[in-house]
Amino acid sequence: MRRPKIKSQTDWERVKRESGADAPIAWEPEDGPYDPNDEAAVEAYWKAATIVRRPGQRGPQKAPTKERITIRLSHDIVEHFRSTGGGWQTRMDEALREWMKGRRKKAAK
Repeated sequence: MRRPKIKSQTDWERVKRESGADAPIAWEPEDGPYDPNDEAAVEAYWKAATIVRRPGQRGPQKAPTKERITIRLSHDIVEHFRSTGGGWQTRMDEALREWMKGRRKKAAK
């Protein structure tokens, strides 16, 4: 199911105007851990940062095991797999793998 498009609430004209100003960002020590106007402080802060993932959130694959492709399939096939719920693409991959194994066995005979 696709998510509905949400209209941005960002005032992009203001962002464009203010980004061109190149003015320093107002900052007080109680505002945060580093002065955003000090490039060295910003770099040091983010260099020391660690990535924390939520439970169940996956990280990047060390070695991708699957390939992203674009494929056209019959509507009824896609709907069948989608109707099985989350993970339908994995189940489709498994079904194709089973079909492939069957073809290899026939070819070996």
